[in-house]
Amino acid sequence: MLLAQLSDPHVDRTRPHKAAALRRAVAFLLALPQPPDAVLITGDCTDHGHPDEYDEFEAALEPLPMPVFVVPGNHDDRAELLSRRPPPGEACEGFMQYVVEDFPLRLIGLDTHWPGQGGGELCARRLTWLDEVLTQASARPTLLFMHHPPVQTGLQVLDDIGLRGHAEFCAVVAQHPQVVRVVAGHVHLPLTASFAHTIVMTCPGTDATFQPDWAQPDKLVIQYQPPLTLLHRWTAAGGLTSFTAVPESAPWVTLHDGQRWAD
Repeated sequence: MLLAQLSDPHVDRTRPHKAAALRRAVAFLLALPQPPDAVLITGDCTDHGHPDEYDEFEAALEPLPMPVFVVPGNHDDRAELLSRRPPPGEACEGFMQYVVEDFPLRLIGLDTHWPGQGGGELCARRLTWLDEVLTQASARPTLLFMHHPPVQTGLQVLDDIGLRGHAEFCAVVAQHPQVVRVVAGHVHLPLTASFAHTIVMTCPGTDATFQPDWAQPDKLVIQYQPPLTLLHRWTAAGGLTSFTAVPESAPWVTLHDGQRWAD
């Protein structure tokens, strides 16, 4: 099973390059030698939650023939997303939080949207629902996907808009060893961190990756770098392996036996 993760397209009516970047990421996925079985989009689909922006977002995704699973970010409108993409499986009522049972790797989307706030939240109701659905299938390897990462970045400006309820979330995940990965977005940079018994990974935006100035953690001073996508490959024998890729066109070449990498 191969999953592709895109994040934070921030489609914006006033900045058409955002939608263009999402279309380039979609074209990259379509050109992969092995097409992904599904695509995860971890929030901030639009910049203002406006219906016109969601029209552009959906148009950019239309070429994808595989299922696309979306969770909301802080820039999204939950009701608008729910009206366009109803949960595909068992869901937490009132939230865009649901289970996908169709693949060898069980997928659970978590809704960290906190209306009016830049930070996210996992309230008691959402966490109780998560504990219940994890308990229902304790033997099935599971990936959780969400917008706000449940760990700190060390950058105060980002951690100030982090996830409320992250400690309680960690306590739930710790009780369920079948959770093999937690993936998120929000911070626009690639981050890997320990969490409970597993790993958290974040995917940068579809238009750019942020390289922050760690000497100024109270300010968002960044260098723009090429966008990245995450590819998550699951096998029963090897478990879950995650890769980063630059979603730009490039030729495929075969390195023959004995050819040096430097060639």
